[in-house]
Amino acid sequence: MTRSLQLPEALVNVLQALRRVGQPRVVGGCVRDWLLGQEPKDFDLEVPGVDFETLHRVLAPFGATDVVGRSFGVIKLRIQGTEYDFSLPRRESKTGAGHRGFAVEPEPSLSDSEAAARRDFTVNAIAYDPFSETLIDPHGGERDLRARVLRHTSDAFTEDPLRVLRAFQFAARFDFTLAPETVALCRSIKSSYAELPVERIWGEWAKWAEKSLAPSRGLAVLQETGWLTHFPELAALVGTPQDPAWHPEGDVFTHTAFCCDALVRLDVWRDAEPPLRRTLLLAVLAHDFGKPGTTVQAEKRGSLRWVSPGHEAAGGPLAETFLRRIGSPLELIDIVRPLVVNHLAHHHGQSEFTDTSVRRLARRLAPATIDQLCTVMRADHDGRPPLHSPETLQRIEALQQKAHALALQATAPHPFVLGRHLLALGKKPGPDFKPVLDAAFEAQLDGAFTDEAGGTVWLKNYFINQR
Repeated sequence: MTRSLQLPEALVNVLQALRRVGQPRVVGGCVRDWLLGQEPKDFDLEVPGVDFETLHRVLAPFGATDVVGRSFGVIKLRIQGTEYDFSLPRRESKTGAGHRGFAVEPEPSLSDSEAAARRDFTVNAIAYDPFSETLIDPHGGERDLRARVLRHTSDAFTEDPLRVLRAFQFAARFDFTLAPETVALCRSIKSSYAELPVERIWGEWAKWAEKSLAPSRGLAVLQETGWLTHFPELAALVGTPQDPAWHPEGDVFTHTAFCCDALVRLDVWRDAEPPLRRTLLLAVLAHDFGKPGTTVQAEKRGSLRWVSPGHEAAGGPLAETFLRRIGSPLELIDIVRPLVVNHLAHHHGQSEFTDTSVRRLARRLAPATIDQLCTVMRADHDGRPPLHSPETLQRIEALQQKAHALALQATAPHPFVLGRHLLALGKKPGPDFKPVLDAAFEAQLDGAFTDEAGGTVWLKNYFINQR
């Protein structure tokens, strides 16, 4: 493994100047990502051996500085459109409840081990000396990186309960497991979840939904730490049985974990922008929320089987409740809910998808889309190892092809007949408009006309028939 971390040239010039007054190190996530073979994006710097005023004086000639973090010993420097954080080593101590209940004291003379001890996990506590090109790793973070283990750096981990949710999203993003002693610490602070503001909770869920390599690893962290109870819609999936002939993988929670992992392996998810990634992964996570409340044993094909009739519709409100609880933006909820409610559309109804059925499905889904629904369906199919159903995949493909043929893969049908068409026929605006427009749209969905001209003809005939 190479030990040469490539830094932007402009940053190297700053570090050369800082070297004359202190001992600059590259710290945090950029070192972790580099050691994992990923390209570092955000470079954070820590400078022992220098006071705040000297640090600011040296940085000022290189670009615009922001000292809003003065009490924390942090200066932001903008160079050529890129912002870098320069900080002094500091101590943090818990003074009260919540994420603001900390006293922070910059201390330039702290040792590397003491300065790194405030970080959450050993893999985030590795520093890099850009001049000797060596790692400074007092807590064994590189060892844990190789073992793909998340381990707390010190017992101060318990002072910020958000670190449990950071473990949840880190495990998913990097395919890590949680060290047993860290699991025990997380369990010991389960009750402090209530201290967390919802915006911080959403921040960690958003990272899980946007960046996961193995989403199931994050779900496993929630389960083994006992934090799954803070998300009752998810907790209810554990132990909810399924028909082993259709779901040999196990209970609904196990199926959901497999589905989430299947989704992030699809090219459509990997190639998507973060907002779409969030939508799809959260929809897959929630797609069977309705099963715990609808699952019963019933006779089917001559034997008792586990069935969940109506679980798609039951899951819609539960998905919304869950997303509101974790602080999701409302516009995301509006998209996820119809994806949950319609995720079995390829198993219901006619043997073939008609123009009318696809138009109506696109309308029910809005603002979600048929393309998004097909991706959720594919993840649902792939989340039942070792089962593989060519027939199911063919139906998903047929639905997507029909939607593309109708130009409805990414949008809902829009009405061709509008109020202005009624005005053009001499009708006066009033409460009678809505029933006529609704009837016109239903006729359009049934294929009675396919453009504005056809809608105008239909409207004239409608009034003739009314008379």
